[in-house]
Amino acid sequence: MYPQVIQDAFQTAGSELAELLPLAILFGIIAYLTKRDALAASIRRARPEVVTNLMLLLVNAVVFIPLLAVPLLTGWSLLPRSETLVGFWETLPTAVNVVVAILLIEFVAYWRHRFEHSPSLWRVHATHHADEAMNWLSVRRKHPLGEALALIFDNLFVILLGVPFWAIAAGALIRGWWGYFIHADVPWTLGPLGKVFISPAAHRLHHIRDEQLMGHNFGNMITLWDRLFGTYRDPAPYLDCETGIAEGTRDFVGELARPFEARYWRKPGVEATGDQPA
Repeated sequence: MYPQVIQDAFQTAGSELAELLPLAILFGIIAYLTKRDALAASIRRARPEVVTNLMLLLVNAVVFIPLLAVPLLTGWSLLPRSETLVGFWETLPTAVNVVVAILLIEFVAYWRHRFEHSPSLWRVHATHHADEAMNWLSVRRKHPLGEALALIFDNLFVILLGVPFWAIAAGALIRGWWGYFIHADVPWTLGPLGKVFISPAAHRLHHIRDEQLMGHNFGNMITLWDRLFGTYRDPAPYLDCETGIAEGTRDFVGELARPFEARYWRKPGVEATGDQPA
C-alpha cells in the first residue's frame, strides 16, 4: 500500500510540475523582455520565495487536495439543483454559460477573499501575502487551510444555481490561468481593459506592504465586484510597489506553522512582548 501511495504522490508531483513548464517558459520570456539587465538580480531576490511557493504548491497538490477531493466531489453531487434552473442554463449558448460561471464564482471568491482579511482568517491568508518578491508562482503560495477555504466555498453558489458542471470547470480553468498572469512581476495596468479586468498592477496593489491599501482590489479576474462594493483602487500611482506583510516572510515550514504563531491568537490590545493589556 505505502509504496503505491508514494508512487502516486511522485506521479502527481511530476504532473503538476510538467503542467507548470509551459507557464515557466512564457513568464520567463516576459521577464527577460521586461527586465533585461535587471533579470539576474530579480531572480536572485525571488529565489527563496519561489522555493517556498513551489513547496506549498506541491504539498497542496500532492497531499491536501487529494484528501479533499472525494468528500468535496461527493458533497457537490449531493447539493440540491433545481431541474428548472439546470434546464434553463442548458438552453443558453456555451459562451454565456462560461461567462455566468466566471461572474458567479468571482462574486463568491470576492467575499471569501474579503473575509480572509478579517482578524479571524488573516492568520491563514497571511501566507499568500507574505511573498516579498511577488512572481507568477505567488498565486500558488497558499496555506493548506486557505486552499481548503477556496475549494469548499468558491463553487458552492454556482453549483446551487444549476450552472452546468462543464461551464464551472471551464470558468475555474480560465480564472486559474488569469491568476498566474496577475501575480506576474510586471507593472501592466492593461489600459482600458484594466477597467474591466484585474491587471497585474491592480493585484500587486492588493499585495502592497500597507495594511490600508491592501484592502483593495480583491477580485481575481474582473473589477466588477470591487467597483460595486467600493473596494477598487486605481493601481497607476502604485506601480512596482513593495509587497509583503509586517509580520515578514517565512520559509516553507514557517509558512505551514504561521497560523499557529502566538501573534495571531493574542486578543486585541495585548502587547506582543509581555501579553499585558496595552
